[in-house]
Amino acid sequence: MPMPVFEEYEPAGDCVCLGCAQRRRALARARAIPLRDGGHRAARGARRALVLATAAGVVLGGGGSAALAASAAAPGLGPVRLDDPDPGSPQGGRSPLHGPKGTPAKPGGLPGAPSTIRRIDRTTIINRAKLWLDAKVPYSMSEYWSDGYRQDCSGYVSMVWNLGTNEWTGSLDTFATRITKEELLPGDMLLFHNPADPNNGSHVVLFGGWVDGTRTHYVAYEQTRPYTRKQATPYGYWANATKYLPYRFNGVTGGVPGSTPTPPVTPVELPATGSPPAVSATFPGASKFGPGANNEYVTQLGRLLIERGGARFYPNGPGPVWSDEDRLATQAFQRAQGWTGADADGIPGAHTWRLLALRQGKSIPPAASTTPTKPTAPTKPTAPTKPTAPTTPTKPTTPVGQAGPGGVPAYPGKAFFRPGRSHALITALGRRLVQKGFGKHYTSGPGALWSEADRRNVEAFQRAQGWRGASADGYPGPETWRRLFA
Repeated sequence: MPMPVFEEYEPAGDCVCLGCAQRRRALARARAIPLRDGGHRAARGARRALVLATAAGVVLGGGGSAALAASAAAPGLGPVRLDDPDPGSPQGGRSPLHGPKGTPAKPGGLPGAPSTIRRIDRTTIINRAKLWLDAKVPYSMSEYWSDGYRQDCSGYVSMVWNLGTNEWTGSLDTFATRITKEELLPGDMLLFHNPADPNNGSHVVLFGGWVDGTRTHYVAYEQTRPYTRKQATPYGYWANATKYLPYRFNGVTGGVPGSTPTPPVTPVELPATGSPPAVSATFPGASKFGPGANNEYVTQLGRLLIERGGARFYPNGPGPVWSDEDRLATQAFQRAQGWTGADADGIPGAHTWRLLALRQGKSIPPAASTTPTKPTAPTKPTAPTKPTAPTTPTKPTTPVGQAGPGGVPAYPGKAFFRPGRSHALITALGRRLVQKGFGKHYTSGPGALWSEADRRNVEAFQRAQGWRGASADGYPGPETWRRLFA
């Protein structure tokens, strides 16, 4: 019998024989992660050995049926149950990267060592997450993939962040900084660590972006039974939703994958001492500012604004209670950057906060002062003029909260509709939305305290008018108010 020729081949995508099945798996493992991106050398050479062994089995005759039996018996490869969105994902503990047969790789990393963080951009994080997704890596808390990372939820996040070690939910937060829901970007994580049952009661997923503008569901990349998956997930998760906390990897660089980069800002000179910023550049969230806010971040904002030329707005110094002084000073700083309209509304956003904390951008210009002129010589008194007829008095403006023309309540201003604000007009707004058929987000009826349900109902009404973008942000303006009460 002539000697068979062994050569590498590209398996058919729908073939179930042992040769093609093992070949597809070998290719997936070999292509997992390049060495330059943190991959492991154990994957090299595995592909050729599997091909030779498979071909030899076919020549000796027992390949077909044995392949199907072995494939069917493989644990953890069944389909995901549609009625079980949370199949559970127990995890292993901290450990170094592993090579073949679960042996520690060399050089071995030290788990829980944030000092060795590698810099990585968000696009690379998402691309690394897709590697296991494409390979359908089986879930296991004791097995290790060809890149050396453990095949459970925390090992998956360790891999996509390129930590170089296998962490667990009790240590991943040491590599990251806590953020708010509003600050979440693709590549961040949502972490639930349960000290009472850390192995079976904890979980972590990678945030892949919001599903839509309502921000009630997000795209989650996660390692769970039976294998790596990506799907729309309710915030923060299917179970224990309020216990999933958002974090940002300390080594991440760049903005959102595929987005337009933020234009550079004009830096200002630091003080001669070169001291670092006294306040974190991480934005504490929009809910910390605006009418009704009372917290330490309002005080920090005031101090930052005073440092940037806003002292004249604070005759009595900054304080924790939000006031018009904070709004006017913030607005002056925003206008100094050349912003107008909604970008200079006096409420700090993430960009405003970052410029202040990092001492970047332009400072508030000094107030315009007039140069005193020399007194002129007195002139001769002129003849008295005839008294003019009295002018017709103007109608007084409608006080806030009272009915205006046609019984419509006077528009109180956009500042009335902010997180933490409570007023009877908010109740009136909610009732009007319900009457107009835009009250589906209320669970217990409209109330006096401004809530996310109010904002979403207003946004739905604005979109029904054909408005988009900033014109449909969920905060009622004069035209929204007029149409609602028309």
